[in-house]
Amino acid sequence: MKISKLLGERIESKPTKSMARSHEYLLRAGYIKQMCNGIFSLLPPAVRVQRKIEKIIREELNKVDGQEVLFPVMMPKELWEESGRYTSIGQEMFRLKDRTGHDMVLGMTHEEAAIHIAKNTVKSYDQLPFMIYQIQTKLRDEARARAGLIRTREFTMKDAYSFHNSYEDLQDYYNKMHDVYERIFKRIGMKNVVSVKSDSGMMGGSINHEFMLLNPIGEDSIVICDKCGYRANNEVATAIIPKNEIETQELSEVYTGEKHSIEEVCEQLNIKSKQTCKAVCYYAVNLKKYVVAFIRGDLQVNETKLRNLAKDEIVPVEIEEGCELIAGNIGPKVFSENVLTFYDASLKDGCFVVGANKNGYHFKGFTFGRDFDVEFNDIAKVEDGQICPNCKEGHVIISKGVEVGQIFQLDTKYTKSMNMTIHNKNGELFYPIMGCYGIGIGRAIACVAEESSDDLGLKWPISIAPWQVYLCPLRVDDENIKKQADALYEKLLADGFEVLYDDRNASAGIKLTDSELMGIPIRVVISPRTLKEDKVEIKIRGEQEASLIELKNLEEKLKEIIEKEKS
Repeated sequence: MKISKLLGERIESKPTKSMARSHEYLLRAGYIKQMCNGIFSLLPPAVRVQRKIEKIIREELNKVDGQEVLFPVMMPKELWEESGRYTSIGQEMFRLKDRTGHDMVLGMTHEEAAIHIAKNTVKSYDQLPFMIYQIQTKLRDEARARAGLIRTREFTMKDAYSFHNSYEDLQDYYNKMHDVYERIFKRIGMKNVVSVKSDSGMMGGSINHEFMLLNPIGEDSIVICDKCGYRANNEVATAIIPKNEIETQELSEVYTGEKHSIEEVCEQLNIKSKQTCKAVCYYAVNLKKYVVAFIRGDLQVNETKLRNLAKDEIVPVEIEEGCELIAGNIGPKVFSENVLTFYDASLKDGCFVVGANKNGYHFKGFTFGRDFDVEFNDIAKVEDGQICPNCKEGHVIISKGVEVGQIFQLDTKYTKSMNMTIHNKNGELFYPIMGCYGIGIGRAIACVAEESSDDLGLKWPISIAPWQVYLCPLRVDDENIKKQADALYEKLLADGFEVLYDDRNASAGIKLTDSELMGIPIRVVISPRTLKEDKVEIKIRGEQEASLIELKNLEEKLKEIIEKEKS
């Protein structure tokens, strides 16, 4: 490709200070163009990167007998009503009507379509297991589109669905897919991807793992043990919280007046926050009930854990006047059926200051079990330095991460709700067991760009770089330079090299800067100085030093570098 004909332009100045590095460089280097919030066009260099990622994914999935299909982007409402997700999914799903007034949806995921394609097509147990996959456009009305391709409203995704006779067979295939994902991310060139236990969210299912790129740009919190390697998304992570070593006291009521916050109560009573039990209030959207989470005062509520216990979407809420909940003084008690209560396991040990359920008063010396019996659950966020739940020796640290892939054991959630049955070896009908496996292609592009870049620009791994070689002649106004560069370009193409030829009559500074910004792995410079010695200059992106080699040995040297970069 000649850069003079390449659609897009390189931008010298940084667009905004708040941009993620990947977003900035992909914009500046002419890889993407934003159409509106969360929606981007991919320019030719980005399409080349995407196609290489897709090729790697197809190769790995085909090794485990994946069969590629292509589902519709638009689907009828009825299909999603069968699964129950038409109503359970909120504003994230795009809904529309066709010209006849029929309700349709735009696919943000395709479990329903996978069932539709397999239902009545697969009729017998001996056709299992099988896996189908697609690489397709998805749409999600994302409320928090951010960081360029990291979180968008329209995106390309690889999603795969497997069907099985037994849980043992699903587990075996799930493990294979876990290995497949590790190979895919390694081949793509990601260096810091880890697999962590995760919450299933709207997907459902029993066992789930996320593949997270550990990077400060991420908005997910990953809990990692510094000793045994325990890893989990903070949404589902657990840890051992140091016990509250406070001697048992007699229960007594104390006047706290207008002191409502934990900080205010602690200051008045001269105690620490871990000696208190706080009540954090939410509202269950569909149940239309208050949800009160009781937790030790120095800890924070994990809203994902609480949502799973409440079995409903929850939102923070301000307590209205006249409600049975006394804002600022809520304590343990039996409330009406309009209030759901959950108690964190951190309250098992010690005695606490708790709300007295009347204005201006708290209880001191409150002990669970003695003063009020409850069922304890884990609803706390894990924090840095807590004890690992796995080895019980190490301590956990919190790292930021970006989800680049996720795998689920869906069980019979969709086959049962959508009544997909097949015959077993005894002729009896049963619901196949499913697995689901996703990778965000655009997000993978952004994550590699985030991880493989420096202060000068992108540094694409050779496996997915849009071109392998950036051919950079200096002084193309020199007839001999132009002739030699043109000839070398044609020869490299004929020998199978992927070459971006900077044929512009531009300054050396512009060309060299653009080559760094675009991140092409190998730069070959031809100049009057090098040609005097019948040599060219080679520089690998990211390395400080360049080297001169004889022109006749260029192709052999390029092959050597490419093979080394692939390994």
